[in-house]
Amino acid sequence: MFTGIVEELGTVVSGGTRLEVRCALVRSDLSIGASIAVNGVCLTAAALTETGFIADLAPETLSRSNLGDLVAGSRVNLERPVTPATRLSGHIVQGHVDATGEVVTLDSLGDDNWWLKVLVPESLDRYLVEKGSITLDGISLTIAKLEPGPVVGLTIIPHTFANTTLGQARVGSRLNIEVDVLAKHVEKLLART
Repeated sequence: MFTGIVEELGTVVSGGTRLEVRCALVRSDLSIGASIAVNGVCLTAAALTETGFIADLAPETLSRSNLGDLVAGSRVNLERPVTPATRLSGHIVQGHVDATGEVVTLDSLGDDNWWLKVLVPESLDRYLVEKGSITLDGISLTIAKLEPGPVVGLTIIPHTFANTTLGQARVGSRLNIEVDVLAKHVEKLLART
């Protein structure tokens, strides 16, 4: 389990079905077999290198996420799993990506704040509510506005813009989306009654 609070920006060494990432902070206590979130996708560290780690990408991962788009030099959001003593600063994030969405706009609001609009698949709309949580590329964010499409609007604060891949996002960029798992469970429980 993760919180959606990005710890480090890593750099892709090589992409494809065997992803190699260069990093320092998250590598410091990483072990083979441990989970690591890469752009919000829960992966297993299959091997450690002197400067990072290697993870295998399954066909399901490649079909549901943007990890197949990564090439050498791409930057990625990294987060280690929570521990029982970790503060839950974001929200409950599993690293199980539901789909990808597309950046519609990324506009400056001044003072290094940004307004991000993302087109999400229609199938996820029922899990989205204003002031609810959403995870984009592994970043825990609050939905500020919902528009038809469906399109989610989010305010990106200066720290998030500078310390995650959102600072490199462009119109048309694909972002990994994980909706709130609690909303999915509530939907399933209510469907049974």
